[in-house]
Amino acid sequence: MSELIDNRAQRVRTLKGIIKRLHAGDAPDEVRNSLKELVCQTDYSEVMAMEQELIADGMPVEEIQGMCDLHSQVTREVLVQLAPASVPPGHPVDTFRRENEALRESVARLQKAMNGVLETADDGDASAPLLEWRQALNELQDVDKHYQRKEHLLFTCLERHGITGPSKVMWGKDDQIRELLKDTSVALRESDTSVAEWKLLAATTGAAAAGAVHEMIYKEEQILLPICLERFTADQWAEIWASSPRYGWCLVEPRHGYKPVTPEAADRASADGGVSFPTGTLALEQLIAIFSTLPVDLTFVDANDRVAFFSEGPSRVFARSRAIVGRMVQNCHPPRSVDVVERILSDFREGRQNVAEFWIQFVGRFVHIRYFAVRSEDGRYLGTLEVTQDVGPIRALEGERRLLEYAEPSPVGAQ
Repeated sequence: MSELIDNRAQRVRTLKGIIKRLHAGDAPDEVRNSLKELVCQTDYSEVMAMEQELIADGMPVEEIQGMCDLHSQVTREVLVQLAPASVPPGHPVDTFRRENEALRESVARLQKAMNGVLETADDGDASAPLLEWRQALNELQDVDKHYQRKEHLLFTCLERHGITGPSKVMWGKDDQIRELLKDTSVALRESDTSVAEWKLLAATTGAAAAGAVHEMIYKEEQILLPICLERFTADQWAEIWASSPRYGWCLVEPRHGYKPVTPEAADRASADGGVSFPTGTLALEQLIAIFSTLPVDLTFVDANDRVAFFSEGPSRVFARSRAIVGRMVQNCHPPRSVDVVERILSDFREGRQNVAEFWIQFVGRFVHIRYFAVRSEDGRYLGTLEVTQDVGPIRALEGERRLLEYAEPSPVGAQ
């Protein structure tokens, strides 16, 4: 029909035009056939470039999120299936791949269990496959750790290379998967549900959750991880490796064998001379130790909305990676909460407000989160300070304590 398009820029434009037809309502089979006629083959970078151009053209991220599974299905037949690049055992990509393999196995067990429920007669006993279903679903809940490392570490480094598509689209898809798994888990806790209702759950929300996890594995291994391996420096991989334990591991532990190249430390003020304040001087070592000792977590976002600093205490409420320093704060939050972040920053910048407060239940903690507008002496907006604290122990205090009583053992070395 039409001759095959070989030029990369032309292929990206062709991909974009054909995907727009999909968004306009053309049948996926028609779009897939047109793509095969016009493009002999494409690769992960071109699919990513196509989605970035759609966003740049003004297509809402939410629309791309809603269609990206169809994008994947339509482009799959022309996408070059590259052999996985070799990485040493324990490299972050090696861990992501091994976690994905474990997730595949959990999804297979989940699907087998749901099929067992679907094959049970409406008046039969589905207790055995239901137990297997709950066990497999419990394993899949671990995927949140995998997604958090991806969102806070890989996406951050991609943005440094000017690649924002994955963080805008994939994060939203991750949240959809989290919700599907949560909804399935909540439904499975019910004890007086009929077999017919279990079947409906398996055929709808359960199947959607299994399919979404499986599809995300494909996107990570065929698009996300290859582009990360192509773009990231040794220092960036070392940074990702060092920050990963903050978020935890999904189903498997990292292997040993990867020896990261330690990034050069950023230039710092001389510890001998110290850092001078209007009220005194602190050596850099003292300043770092003070921030690490404070019973609150601090994060400072500068006037350009970039994360400039965060404190590293022993029991942070929300995990932070050093990779977020320099990142736009909007990209550090899931898409559903970006509007609130934007409103707070706008109100602070324009002087309409100075403080915003929230309190939430989080993983068994009662967390108080406060945002403060930081201004110079002449009122110029310098940025926003986030102060987070687990106030549950404070709320539980009763009566008085007037005598010395240590709540914890003395530090090592104390006399």
